[in-house]
Amino acid sequence: MDLSSGDCCVLNGGPGSWAFAPLAYRLSSCLGIEVSDRPRRFNYLLHLEDANQLVGCKVFIPVEAIRMASDKRLLAVAFAEHGVPTPETHLLEGWDQVIRFVGGQSGKEWCLKYPTGCGGSGHRMITEASATPPNWPSPFIVQEFVRLDLPEVYRTYCTGGEMFGWVARRFPEGVRSSPWVAHARGARYVRLNEMPGEALQAARRAVLAAGLGNSFGCVDLLQKPRGEWVVLEVGTDGLYNHVDRDLGDEQLERELDQRLADAFWRAERNCDHMSAVDHLKQRSNPH
Repeated sequence: MDLSSGDCCVLNGGPGSWAFAPLAYRLSSCLGIEVSDRPRRFNYLLHLEDANQLVGCKVFIPVEAIRMASDKRLLAVAFAEHGVPTPETHLLEGWDQVIRFVGGQSGKEWCLKYPTGCGGSGHRMITEASATPPNWPSPFIVQEFVRLDLPEVYRTYCTGGEMFGWVARRFPEGVRSSPWVAHARGARYVRLNEMPGEALQAARRAVLAAGLGNSFGCVDLLQKPRGEWVVLEVGTDGLYNHVDRDLGDEQLERELDQRLADAFWRAERNCDHMSAVDHLKQRSNPH
């Protein structure tokens, strides 16, 4: 690590870098590299105002994967293309289409998901009587709402192609519940035992669909009342959001840091990652 650490950095620059500062210093410690506001040869990208600075540089987490993980509209398309099991999801251009669609359905509840929010921010239940939400980005993401007796979401992690860490996110006793089971809304993580095979298969598909198979990400899933496992979203670090590390489990938090460091240095040694610009070219010209 010492021979190449000077060529690597946790890249966190520009006016928005303050939001990533705590994570940047945590990554600096676990990876053994400096935090920098200027790119180096190989970068753990968190924030950068001008993407042109990445020309000729390499990144651990692909830029396009970061963008996809931050926009549920892009994820919906990728999940459909790669056969990732999800709650029934539709992208609709106009609010009139949303109302017609919801009004024509029976036996299901529907929610409108804010495309670039995290922690359930902006999500809302909708019916055919719902008013047009102001300043809402289109297309609209209309998704089947899976109602559970005990609201909970499951999460697993991926570093360098290896899945690990099976946890549930639940509301503790005495905390007011919400349809959106988010840490920011009071839900907390609980470590679980072995991950069910169907859930593992769905999570792997989601990570690959998002382009995060060789870097780092997490997958949120839920189990429908009849037992089917479905993927809600994928998360990763950088540019817009970052993966929650406040798990309430020191052992799992240490494991996450160690696995992330191993994957980062394996990628750096093997030169598995192309430059950020090359990633974008490959996504736009897959053949």
